[in-house]
Amino acid sequence: MKFISATSLVIATYNWAEALQCCLISVARQKILPAEVIIADDGSDYRTREIVQRFQADFQVPIIHVWHEDLGFRKTIILNKAVSQSNGEYLIQVDGDVILHPNFVQDHLAAASPDCFVRGSRARLTAAKSTELLNSFDTDIQFYSPGVYHRLNAVRLPFFRSLGQRKEMKSRSVRGSNLAFWKADFIKVNGYNNALNGWGHEDEELAARFINNNIVKKIVKLSAVQFHLHHSELSRLNESHHSQILQETLTKKFKICPNGYENLH
Repeated sequence: MKFISATSLVIATYNWAEALQCCLISVARQKILPAEVIIADDGSDYRTREIVQRFQADFQVPIIHVWHEDLGFRKTIILNKAVSQSNGEYLIQVDGDVILHPNFVQDHLAAASPDCFVRGSRARLTAAKSTELLNSFDTDIQFYSPGVYHRLNAVRLPFFRSLGQRKEMKSRSVRGSNLAFWKADFIKVNGYNNALNGWGHEDEELAARFINNNIVKKIVKLSAVQFHLHHSELSRLNESHHSQILQETLTKKFKICPNGYENLH
């Protein structure tokens, strides 16, 4: 592990204040806290702002709320904006609808290494368990808890961490819900592709450009555990178009995108 002077935890959210509250409670329970928390808010209403302000009042580290107007699904743009306001040299990215294991940040720091980005996985919660959590805000979940499925992704075995890690040069199965990278690498590839508006493949396309720059994907199991709250599927209207852009990035070996982090203004 390379020494990391500061880590930013970036949380992407949109109009699900109760889920974000659960997520932030789990952040507050981290054994090792990040240097800052950045909320990448894709245009949520006042309810999310009130939750963020409540946590900002007495949180142990700064919480920065990065918001833009709701003009549709613009997750890539708000993530680029959030990273632009980050101070950490290493970024851990999650979605606002996940519950983090208390050792989540610690595990990501242990997995960090030069010229790599890290792809974690997630366990899932049933609809009933998610409703229970959203009503109680009790984020104490274990792999054996009722209502957990994809249960193997919830197993944390720190002494066997190395057995759960492998490297590959493929962008498949990368999800921004459990992702970590060096800020310098993110800037090198020009961040997320702002042209990808709507659901689908934005994380894989970023990962493809990492790999085209010889930044290796490290897959992490048995650590960096998170639990995903149940929700209905988002619209996939633009998925096929995004898939075409991803395939072009893969086949033409694009190292940067023409409309990304450096093109926000």
